[in-house]
Amino acid sequence: MTGPRLTLCAGALEVQLLPALGGSIVRFDRIAGGQRQPLLRGTNAAIADVGEAACFPLVPFANRIRGGAFLCDGREIVLSPNMAGDSSPLHGQGWRAAWEVREADGDHAVLFFRHPAGEWPWDYEATQRVDLDEHGLSLELSCRNLSPQRMPCGLGFHPYYPCTAETVLDTIVASAWTVDAAVLPVDNVPAAGRYDLRARRICGQALDNGFDGWGGTASITWPGEDVSLRLSSPDAARFQVYAPAGGRLFVAEPVQNANAALNAPQADWPTLGITLLDQGQSTVLRARFEVQMSSIEKPRTDAC
Repeated sequence: MTGPRLTLCAGALEVQLLPALGGSIVRFDRIAGGQRQPLLRGTNAAIADVGEAACFPLVPFANRIRGGAFLCDGREIVLSPNMAGDSSPLHGQGWRAAWEVREADGDHAVLFFRHPAGEWPWDYEATQRVDLDEHGLSLELSCRNLSPQRMPCGLGFHPYYPCTAETVLDTIVASAWTVDAAVLPVDNVPAAGRYDLRARRICGQALDNGFDGWGGTASITWPGEDVSLRLSSPDAARFQVYAPAGGRLFVAEPVQNANAALNAPQADWPTLGITLLDQGQSTVLRARFEVQMSSIEKPRTDAC
């Protein structure tokens, strides 16, 4: 394991953070009757790669840059791959770096990451605020450009959820991006048929697609369980879904920018969710995981 876990508690809910591993969440559980019920996928085992975590921040861009190369204000930027087997770097730098704990108490933490200019030729800082209460988990991710040159930015969160054949994702999106074998966008099509996410049994659906025109809320239910999640974000107009054919887990991400948005002409960036930040400017992404119960919650009797 990389670094110690930081535990937050509120009511029957518990969150475990692993700041040194990409500022990640490694567990988000409801604890009742002495049993843990994972609301995001989680593990008690030691993990060495952030891809095994329950959720991690995407900064300063979400998803892929085709071939790692793009133009910004006439300057060519070239980035190295950052995931084995994928020639297109993805998710920025934050998920592959250690974050510093700036604040921590029983139900609240603030994590901080500073990126010095390098291949990504802008200095920036990112702050992730984690707040837990007895009804759910609130996340806030911000990014501030510290360089004199304008910096492109789009943020996201990457949560993994446990699933069975009965698990239902229910949300409204307007359109979907088809993808090629490298999971890069090809065409934008109506969100119908296999891309319809209304009351969708999601586990094992072989989806790895971005969706535009997201309504900002989604529900995740596990039939037979007395708990469900309501995901909301007022700052993300896009939704990314990964539901591998093998099942057992899926990803449903609130994101600001479309996949490979930085490869588009710069004039198209605003419509694809990329913001150009002047020096000192910031952008923010908020998300809420509201825990909804179908029965009366029994008080937690054990200590966090």
